Amino acid sequence: MQRLYDFLRRHPAWVDGFWAFVLFGISVLGAATPEGGRGTDQLALIVPVTLLLSLVVALRRRMPERMLVLAAATGVLQLVADVATLPANFAMLVIVYTVAATGARWASRFALTGGLCAAPLAQLRWPDESTSTGGNIAMAIFQTVPFALAWVLGDSIRTRRAYFAQLEERAARLEKEREAQAKVAVAAERARIARELHDVVAHNVSVMVVQADGAAYVLDTAPDQAKKALETISSTGRQALAEMRRLLGVLRTGEHQETGEYVPQPDVQQIEELVEQCREAGLPVDFKIEGTPRPLPSGVELTAYRIVQEALTNTRKHGGPNAGASVRLVYFDDGLGLLVEDDGKGAPHELYEEGGLDGQGHGLIGMRERVGMVGGTLDAGPRPGGGFRISALLPLKPAP
Repeated sequence: MQRLYDFLRRHPAWVDGFWAFVLFGISVLGAATPEGGRGTDQLALIVPVTLLLSLVVALRRRMPERMLVLAAATGVLQLVADVATLPANFAMLVIVYTVAATGARWASRFALTGGLCAAPLAQLRWPDESTSTGGNIAMAIFQTVPFALAWVLGDSIRTRRAYFAQLEERAARLEKEREAQAKVAVAAERARIARELHDVVAHNVSVMVVQADGAAYVLDTAPDQAKKALETISSTGRQALAEMRRLLGVLRTGEHQETGEYVPQPDVQQIEELVEQCREAGLPVDFKIEGTPRPLPSGVELTAYRIVQEALTNTRKHGGPNAGASVRLVYFDDGLGLLVEDDGKGAPHELYEEGGLDGQGHGLIGMRERVGMVGGTLDAGPRPGGGFRISALLPLKPAP
């Protein structure tokens, strides 16, 4: 039975053709029997009328509007030729339902009007002589009800299909929006990783270059200092590799890393180690903490570390050989304040905005993005007496 049901659903035209054939046979055979009371002249008209109405049923799905017009014309032909109602007139109910469910709006309205008029016209054309006028009126109203119900059923089917189509469209649109949001999230994550890589590479490579230059300069005269510089280069390189391995591991989507050690994200406590590393690289840094240190949100701590790291890296790049820097951390009740200053010769403010002399880094743009992500504020620019100042306020809770 399931196979038969699936076959009928895949071939609806065959189903309509079958019922059209049945309707034609019942109408013609019923009219041809002696009980039908139809004469030979009537049979000559009944056959073409029945054939047209059967054609309406057979082709109702393919061309509903045209079949509606054909059914209306056939009904008018019956009235004019005095061909009384037949079983084939059931096709009018079928086409009213079909047009209401799938046809154009004008056709649906035309079908409703024609269906409401069909029964009264038929009762007026062929009244029951044995029934009173009131009985004929009641019979016309009773026969009009099936046409109204057929139209209401078809229109409700149309509304339901439109509703489900709207739901499917909405689901497809939401799916596309989710895909777009996922792509935006991936792009944002990759941009964040790019900023992290920039900060790691720019700072650590800068330290390594300074130490390498210093080691080469004192290699013959002070081997101990050269050895210490090489050890700093080694530890700095290992730290950079560890951070880069952690960041690149984020890009390996779909893979679970069971081996390999990833260092945690830098926090405020590691700023002191960062300052000490810069001192060993030859940059004098004055570091002070004001207020009572306490745990902060991870995003705030990472942002603070990266701002100090970027600021000190820019000082080494643009401050000149005798530059010095100072770092201040201020713990407020509702946030963390940062102040990084240097007294070097500096560089044009545009270079800091572009991210360096090559214009390929993130610089202050990256800092502003980081600060904006935690709802903070950033102020950066040249100092009146020379050098550069970066001031940031990082709230504990992002602004609403």
